[in-house]
Amino acid sequence: MLKKKVEDICNRQVEREGYSSNLYLAMAAWAENEGFSGVADWLYAQAEEERIHFLKFIRYINERGGKVLIPAFKKPPAEFKGVGEMFREVLKHEEFITASINEIVALTLSEKDFNTHNFLLWFVMEQVEEEKNARAILDKLRLVGKNNMYQFDRDIMSLRIPSQPPPVA
Repeated sequence: MLKKKVEDICNRQVEREGYSSNLYLAMAAWAENEGFSGVADWLYAQAEEERIHFLKFIRYINERGGKVLIPAFKKPPAEFKGVGEMFREVLKHEEFITASINEIVALTLSEKDFNTHNFLLWFVMEQVEEEKNARAILDKLRLVGKNNMYQFDRDIMSLRIPSQPPPVA
């Protein structure tokens, strides 16, 4: 059975994960309308992943005997100044979600709720990956702005010439 404090903070995370999905849907729609189909595809996939996170929290709360509260979601922004600005927002949002997950972890430890703590470990590692992906995209965008270094970075391994074995004596 979930303690009330843990149930409340997990319900807060339900809202945050659902908002994340909607945020990435809004970003995907914007990118698609701006002609960035690859960026839109990435964001649509990200929105679906966040929806899965939302559902994981819902199911966990129910499995532990808690009461899930499905919230209304704040409307995400619909306009962005550019892809770079949008991905800076992605990173900022993922850092916010990381802090939120860490806050839940800290509460579960202080409440000695090791079941929920164990459940959250997957999210802790997921957030490392989420932030890493956002930073990698921002790095690529930075390279795009420097004499199209992005293509060089993408193609560098194809330029590698396999070494020849030494001649047999």
